[in-house]
Amino acid sequence: MNVHNFNAGPSVLPESAIKETIKAIENFANTGMSILSVSHRSKEFIAVSDMAESLFKELLDIPDGYKVVFLGGGASTQFMMIPYNYLNKKAAYLNTGTWANKALKEAKFFGEVVEVASSKDKNYNYIPKGYTVPSDADYFHITTNNTIFGTEIKHDMDCKVPLIADMSSDIFSRPVDVSKYDLIYGGAQKNFAPAGVTFAIVKISSLGKVSRAIPTMIDYKTHIENDSMFNTPPVLPIFTGMETLKWLKNLGGVKEMNRINVEKANILYNEIERNKLFIPTVENHEDRSIMNICFVMNENYKELEKDFSDFATKKGMIGIKGHRSVGGFRASTYNALPKESVQALVDTMKEFESKK
Repeated sequence: MNVHNFNAGPSVLPESAIKETIKAIENFANTGMSILSVSHRSKEFIAVSDMAESLFKELLDIPDGYKVVFLGGGASTQFMMIPYNYLNKKAAYLNTGTWANKALKEAKFFGEVVEVASSKDKNYNYIPKGYTVPSDADYFHITTNNTIFGTEIKHDMDCKVPLIADMSSDIFSRPVDVSKYDLIYGGAQKNFAPAGVTFAIVKISSLGKVSRAIPTMIDYKTHIENDSMFNTPPVLPIFTGMETLKWLKNLGGVKEMNRINVEKANILYNEIERNKLFIPTVENHEDRSIMNICFVMNENYKELEKDFSDFATKKGMIGIKGHRSVGGFRASTYNALPKESVQALVDTMKEFESKK
C-alpha cells in the first residue's frame, strides 16, 4: 500500500533530501565521518551552512541588508525573542489562530500589546480585514498561515510600521517580497527541514532599537555576527534543509512551487465542494490556505466521520485527522507532497461517497 503523508508537521520532505541525508549520516562529504558527529566548525559543514543561506537568499530573492540565521528552539522561542529585540513600548498583533495568539501572549511580558483584530469569534475561520495598525507601534506581527484552522494571508501587505511574520508553514510556497518585512521567521518542519532548526530572515538595520539589555543567546546580533555558529547549530536539519532547497531550485523555484501548490489545493477544494459528504471550514476562497486544507462532514452525515477516517487510513491517507480545535479533517499539502497524493485522497473521498 502506498502511504500518503498529510501530517501537519513534522511533515513530508522531498525524497532526494531524505536520500542525501542518509548518505551524509553514513559518510558526510567523504570525511569518513557521519554528519551526526562532524564538527560544526569544519570546513565541510560551514560550506553546508553557507549554501543553505545562499539558497534561501536566491529562492526568496532576499535583498541586501538582510541576514539568514539558523537557530534552535523552534518558532515558539521566537515568540519571546522577537519582543525582547523589538518591543520598546508597544507592539501590534493580528490574532488569526492558536500560534498567533501564543506569540501575542509572550509579547505581553515585554510591554503593551495591541490586538488589532481577531477572528476568534468564528473559531478563526477567516482572516480579519479593515483593521488599523497603531502608527506608534514598534512592530506589527502576523502569522501568514494558520495550520490548525486552514486560513492564510497570501499577499505581502504594506505596513507603516516594521512588519514581522511567522511563516513557519508557508515559507517557499509562494513568492515573498522580503523587503516589506523587518523579520521573517519559522520552524522548519513544514517546508524546509526536519524539526530542530528555526530560520530567521533579519533586516540588520532593524536591530538595536530597544533600550533593554538583551541576553547573549537571544540577541539576533549574536547569531548574525557569528554566522549562526555562536553555539552548536542543529547540524543535521540544516543539511537536510540545504538539500530541500536544492530540490526546490531544480523544480523551478518558488514561482513554480506556488503554481503546483495552487493546483494541488484546487483539486482538493473542488472535491470538498462537490462531494455531498463534506464541507470546507473556511468559506471565503481568498482566506483559504493552500498548505492546510480543513474540512468536516456535512451536517447530514456527521455520523460517518469515524467511518471515513477509518476508510481513509486503510487507503494509506496518513495524518488527515483535524486538530481538536476544529474537528473533522485536515490535509496538509506542503511543498514536498506530490500531486498524486492529493489525487489519491480525492479518489478516496469519491469512493467513500459512492458507498453511501
